[in-house]
Amino acid sequence: MSTAEKKIKVNVWINEERLEALANAGMADRAIDAFAGMKLLEIYTTDEQKDVLLQRFPGAKYDSATTRSIELLPKRVKDRLLELSIKMHSTGPDVVGRFLEEAQTANSQ
Repeated sequence: MSTAEKKIKVNVWINEERLEALANAGMADRAIDAFAGMKLLEIYTTDEQKDVLLQRFPGAKYDSATTRSIELLPKRVKDRLLELSIKMHSTGPDVVGRFLEEAQTANSQ
């Protein structure tokens, strides 16, 4: 099993509009082919970040058996993760970290 397969991720589905936004940021190559012509962007997270996401979004689930991904996050969460990924030119845990910081700041105001 490769190192990439062991990482925890959030999969964001990429349509043509999103692919164009990724291309404009020089990140189109990070969108991988999934199936039936669909693409996705894998945004990686740490184990600790995974736990926080699952706590904040009780409807979300972690698939530890097959995809090692966090599923069923609200659309607005995935949309914001994509926006941050493009803004930060990253798909690493720093993206989820920034998202969690923003959410924490919003909750404390």
